[in-house]
Amino acid sequence: MPIALLALTLSAFAIGTTEFVIVGLVPTIANDLGVTLPSAGLLVSLYALGVAIGAPVLTALTGRWNRKTVLLSVIALFVLGNLLAWQAPSYSSLIVARILTGLAHGVFFSIGSTIATSLVSKDKEASAIAIMFTGLTVALVTGVPLGTFIGQHLGWRTTFLVVSALGLLALIGSALLVPKDLKQPAPAKLSSQLKVLTQPRLLLVYAMTAVGYGGTFVAFTYLAPILEQVSGFQSSAVGLIMLVYGVSVAVGNIWGGRLADRMGPIKALHIIFTALALVLLAFTFTAQSPVGAVLTVLLWGAFAFGNVPGLQVYVVQLAEKYTPHAVDVASGLNIAAFNVGIALGSIIGGTVIDSLNLMDTPWIGALIVVLALLLTRLSGFLDRRGEAQAL
Repeated sequence: MPIALLALTLSAFAIGTTEFVIVGLVPTIANDLGVTLPSAGLLVSLYALGVAIGAPVLTALTGRWNRKTVLLSVIALFVLGNLLAWQAPSYSSLIVARILTGLAHGVFFSIGSTIATSLVSKDKEASAIAIMFTGLTVALVTGVPLGTFIGQHLGWRTTFLVVSALGLLALIGSALLVPKDLKQPAPAKLSSQLKVLTQPRLLLVYAMTAVGYGGTFVAFTYLAPILEQVSGFQSSAVGLIMLVYGVSVAVGNIWGGRLADRMGPIKALHIIFTALALVLLAFTFTAQSPVGAVLTVLLWGAFAFGNVPGLQVYVVQLAEKYTPHAVDVASGLNIAAFNVGIALGSIIGGTVIDSLNLMDTPWIGALIVVLALLLTRLSGFLDRRGEAQAL
C-alpha cells in the first residue's frame, strides 16, 4: 500500500475526532460560554448540516477541479475551522467554526474514496478504502475519548488546538505524498443528484438512514450531562466511558457488516433497529446506576453504529437497480442522510430538554428508532412485492 494512504488515514482520524468529540464536551462548553445544554448541543447539529451540504453540493461544484487541489483545500479549511474554534470569542463564532469544519468533512469523505482507489491497483481498491476509513474508526476508539479527556483537564479549546495540529500534519503529508496526477473521475452533476432524489425507493432508504441513525443522537448528544447529572460520574470519567463506547462502536460496525452480508441488509437492519430501540428504552432506567449506565452504553455503541454497513449496502443495491448511472451519487447522498439524522436527532434532543427532562431523551430516541424499524419493514415488503411481480 502506498504511503500516501497514511496521509488520508490521518486526515480521516482528525476529522472523525472533531465530529464526535463535541459530545463529551457539551457540559463544559455550555458552562464556559454561558449557554444552555440545548444550545451547546446545537453545535453537533450544525456540524452535521455542514457535512450534509458539503458532501453533495460542494463535491459537485468542485467536480472539475484537480483532485489534489480539492483535497488540500478541504484539509486547509478543516484546519482553519478548528483554529477558529480554538480562539472562538463567543458562541456565535464557535457556530461558524463548526459549520466550516462540517463542510470540509463532507467534501473530504466524498472524494477520499476515489483518491484512495486511484493510488492502488484494481485488485487492492477495497483494501485502500478500508485503510482510509480505519482513521474514522480509530478516532471513535481513541481520538474522541482522548479529546474529551484533554477538554476536561486543559479546557475544551485545547482539544480543538490539538485537532488543528493533527489536521496540519495531514495537510503537510498530503501535499508531500499524494501525487498531482490523480485519476479525474467524471464530475457528479447536481442534475444526477436530483434524479436520485426523485426515486421513491431511494428516498425511503434515506428516510430509514436519517431516522434510524438520528434516533440515537436524541440522547447521545447529551450523554455527557446524563452521565454527570443522573449517573453521578465526575466529568473526568466521561472520557473513559467514551472509550468504552468507541470500542463498542468498532466491534458493532464489523458485526453489523457481517450480519448484513449473511442475512441481507433488510433482515440485519430489522434485528439492529429492534435491539437499538430496546437499549435506548432501557437506558431511561439504567442511567440511574453507574454500573447499569456503563453496561448500557457498551451495548448502545454496538447497535448505534451496527446499522451503518447495512444501510450503505442497501442503498447501493437499490441504486444499481433504479439509478444504475448514479450509484456513487446515491451512495454519497446516503452519507448526507446520516448527517441529516444527526442534525435532526440533536435538535429534537435539545427541544426535549427544553420542554420535558434530560432523561426523556432516551425513550423518545427509542420511539424514533421504532419508526425506522417500520420504514424498514415497508421497504422489505416493497422488495418482496417487486420480486413477486417479476416472476
